[in-house]
Amino acid sequence: MMIKLLIADDEPLVLIGIKSMVPWADFGIEICGTAMNGQTALAMIREYSPELVITDIKMPIMDGLELARTCREEMGSLPLFLILTSYEEFPLIKEALSYQVADYLIKLELDEETLSASIRRALERLEELKASKAYKQTTGRPMLQSYQDKFFMRLLHNLFDSREQFEIQAKDLRLDFSDTCYLASHGEIHSGIVRQMDLAKEMNLYSSSLQMIQEILGKHVPCHVISLDKIHFAVIYHFPTAAQMELGRIREAWENTRSMVYNYFNVWLSVGTGKLVDDPLKISGSYQEGRQAFNLANRQAPIVFFSRSDKGACRDAFNITVFKNALTRAFEEFDTDVLYNTLAEISELFLTYPQHFLQAMDGACNILYLSLSLLPDGEETLQEVFAAYPEGYRSLYKQKNVVQIAQWLCTLRDGLCHVLKNKHKTYKDHVVSSVQKYIGSHLEDRLTLNDVAAVFGLSPNYLSALFKKNCGIGFSEYITQKKITLAKSLLLEQGMKVYEVADCLGFESAFYFSKVFKKVEGMSPRDFIQSRTSQAKP
Repeated sequence: MMIKLLIADDEPLVLIGIKSMVPWADFGIEICGTAMNGQTALAMIREYSPELVITDIKMPIMDGLELARTCREEMGSLPLFLILTSYEEFPLIKEALSYQVADYLIKLELDEETLSASIRRALERLEELKASKAYKQTTGRPMLQSYQDKFFMRLLHNLFDSREQFEIQAKDLRLDFSDTCYLASHGEIHSGIVRQMDLAKEMNLYSSSLQMIQEILGKHVPCHVISLDKIHFAVIYHFPTAAQMELGRIREAWENTRSMVYNYFNVWLSVGTGKLVDDPLKISGSYQEGRQAFNLANRQAPIVFFSRSDKGACRDAFNITVFKNALTRAFEEFDTDVLYNTLAEISELFLTYPQHFLQAMDGACNILYLSLSLLPDGEETLQEVFAAYPEGYRSLYKQKNVVQIAQWLCTLRDGLCHVLKNKHKTYKDHVVSSVQKYIGSHLEDRLTLNDVAAVFGLSPNYLSALFKKNCGIGFSEYITQKKITLAKSLLLEQGMKVYEVADCLGFESAFYFSKVFKKVEGMSPRDFIQSRTSQAKP
């Protein structure tokens, strides 16, 4: 089904230009209408329910901002808005971002490349929202929604079991790691007025700030921005070669980003950046250096690059990879015994070195970020665990010494174990349901247990046993049944040839497909077609 787009602008030439600027059908998009003022656009949105709207920020009768605000209040998160603006109207972007628009476009800079990039980002956001909507309509959050979050958390903390697992997940997420130059940053959004806000306004401030960080930084340097919690974020930069990577370019990008975010939201940023690495699987090392450099950042020197010559906070960071296997098993298999023992061991390790406050804080933060991103409903779970704390799980950042950090970690440990025990079956159902949805959307691929387990970050043995227990049939048998069910539809309803179906569904040959088909249905594909055809005749 095509995604519907509405375009609203009071300049006819702009409407014509946008309609013809990109091949919309190639994006799976159809233009359902155009409007020359916000009031007409609103009526058409109510009638056609487009998923995307491109609108000028200034229009007669009702402007683009009022249009976006009205749609948010009336319809929720959809449609997504892309705002057209000029430089003199740019201060209005602050208000536009408060309505969580997907992107903004400068009219004078608008060309096919810029518009196409914006559309791709909007489509990615649309997929996330659809997954989120599916969550609200079912008993839990589809794990597919958080694939990318989990992927980047594993990358930042070196939690992949192998290069093969990394490459399978990157391919599945359509992430390109063919560059030869990478480095990473750790950052924080600071606000002096947040205590005066209610929770909704606070969340809006941080989410809007992070959105602007993503937009501005991404215009200057190729990067991925990863939200860690409400106030912390990580950035992974990638360049084709070391010659194309300049620290001065990254610093300039951050200076522009910091200035823009401060001007619009009155928040300031502090950022630490690690050293250059030549392999994506070494990004975790650059990120740990970035975390150490971050400890040296302050209001006067907010942008810090890691240097081994620095004397101060740049000691070795907490090495969470020592606990990689245990934490992976605890979070992915919901094993409360392993989780309890691992967090207890880490807490005891903190207390053994009470003078190492920064390392303890670093370790606790890493565990917090992993909990938020690797657990289904991580945000809701952590809010439940720290419900008695005025600042919730962010009370961690208020701890003044290692003993307090260890106590916070024990609260996390006991709370997570309690929640996971109560929701153990529900979480495992999440895994099986998500794997089934994944299989259903990849029936054209040659699916193997190892590949699917790698996508979900699970061990093949664990996934196999879990699938068998919950579904009553084996993993491979389930895939075969789904492929043959689809094959029957393709043969009968779409009239495809046997060899075409075999190729479409990832079978190695038409002969092998026919063999599998006969094993499941008790007859060959041709006999099946003939039997159904004869039944259909009067």
